[in-house]
Amino acid sequence: MAGSQNSALSSSTGGIEAAGSVVAHDVAVIGGGLAGLRAALAAAAAGADVAVVSKVHPMRSHSGAAQGGINAALRGDDSPEQHAFDTVKGSDYLADQEAVMVMTADAPARVLEMEHWGCAFSRTEDGRIAQRPFGGAGFPRTAYAQDRTGHNLLHTLYETCVREDVRVYEELFATRLAVSGGRCVGLVALDLREGRLVGIQSRSVVIATGGYGQVFARSTNALINTGDGAAIAYRAGVPLEDMEFVQFHPTTLLGSNILMTEGARGEGGYLLNGQGERFMARYAAKAMELAPRDIVARAIQTETDGGRGVGGGQYVHLDLRHLGEARIVERLPGIREIAMHFAGVDPVKVPIPIQPGQHYSMGGVPTDVHGATDMPGLYAAGEAACVSVHGANRLGGNSLLDTLVFGKRAGEAAAAYAMAAPEVTEGDLRGPIEEEVDRVGEVLSRPAGGPRPVELRTAMQEAMFAHFGVFRDGATMESGLDKLRALRGRLDEVSVDYKGVTYNQALIVYLELDAMLELAEVVALGSLRREESRGSHARRDFPERDDEGFLRHTMAVRTSEGPALSYRPVGLGLFEVKERAY
Repeated sequence: MAGSQNSALSSSTGGIEAAGSVVAHDVAVIGGGLAGLRAALAAAAAGADVAVVSKVHPMRSHSGAAQGGINAALRGDDSPEQHAFDTVKGSDYLADQEAVMVMTADAPARVLEMEHWGCAFSRTEDGRIAQRPFGGAGFPRTAYAQDRTGHNLLHTLYETCVREDVRVYEELFATRLAVSGGRCVGLVALDLREGRLVGIQSRSVVIATGGYGQVFARSTNALINTGDGAAIAYRAGVPLEDMEFVQFHPTTLLGSNILMTEGARGEGGYLLNGQGERFMARYAAKAMELAPRDIVARAIQTETDGGRGVGGGQYVHLDLRHLGEARIVERLPGIREIAMHFAGVDPVKVPIPIQPGQHYSMGGVPTDVHGATDMPGLYAAGEAACVSVHGANRLGGNSLLDTLVFGKRAGEAAAAYAMAAPEVTEGDLRGPIEEEVDRVGEVLSRPAGGPRPVELRTAMQEAMFAHFGVFRDGATMESGLDKLRALRGRLDEVSVDYKGVTYNQALIVYLELDAMLELAEVVALGSLRREESRGSHARRDFPERDDEGFLRHTMAVRTSEGPALSYRPVGLGLFEVKERAY
């Protein structure tokens, strides 16, 4: 590894060693997706020496899987204020309203900036950026690039980072934050290729590692979405916010659970049950298929639970046939390709079988609108963060916007802090590196024959989807929490049979599992304690929203006994809290 390097530092345990030197930068960004790359560009533009640390090449980041589009008030009949209202309403009023207004006010500039950097958006006949309707708005606000919007944005940002000489350390898996004197001074990462633990000292760190979707079975998320960033912040003493709010996307492909973009419904797609009915008329007569995702997901689940799925099964149909082949090929080519390759159906001729699947994490590391956390020197952006602009339910098209708006803001703030912060020394990294060497080495030194990491991961995922899925209730969640705690209690029994250190996939799965089990317990306990239904959190035993008791954010702090929960008020004041009506 190149970069500014300090003097020798080495130790080894159980076959794992520390690198012989510590790499130094002003700002370290963990995560190579949209939020991370945008943060890195902002920090570099502010004059900081910045590095991106990613466990995969940036072009393999999950941001590239985003399909449908990015929201911004670009039309004359739209405004940031209307965008903010729709976002707050969609959040079931749990979003912090001033933060939402910051996001929607910044939105047009961030989208136009991406266009100027070369992002190939779809166009109207007169050459403007094309927009289509998404849930919660009811009119075209979502700019798109066919159905590959995240892919195009990610390519554009990565190319811009290359042009600006932003340093990227790929295949480095961040396993720990380095904290000294109460402030973040860098991180420790496992170099997957070299099989060594590497110290990266920096005056500030930005966490941009994405969500924790792999905690659940039936997820649209990539295998890398294991919540690493949120977990290392939590272990370092930073709280987590609103982790019980997990979005289940209504339309994922039956079997593989690959995302079928909301843009398919934005283009006019229908949802049909086993009787061929457009059943959304029973649940959201005005918005129909373009109701917010939590409403549509619950509608589909209710239909299938009631025996009205296709063939009585656990899925319904997404019907695009009436759009015609030309429009499908022009607007939704990726969806057609995925349906043909992974389900064996051509949506030009046959409806697509779909079911709800875990999709997005509204909760995460709490930050202000500049990405700052409670820990000096530590910032977060994107799905790993909780600026609280999504509240209890994120609107489609707002996640890509979140990454760009708050990625930029976090990068700028992290650079400003780094320029004024006291010097960080190699000694600040010595203790964290040695502790990680001991921790990882102990796992590798365990005798073979114990449970494999993947066995516990599968059990966790199945328990989370069964007990904390689209619908929840107290007794089911109590049982699920017991299962999760039992699984966590078995972690010390897990063995990694392969003892090599280079690209040790079993070790990686173990480290990811360790993080996910911590996060799963926070999700579970927060869900159990929130005795109401709000947004994505739908309880059969508490079916009503309770503003008097739960119009507040859940905060979780790590203790030796598990998560300790407390609550903080929601930022209100711009929009009156009302019942949602669609």
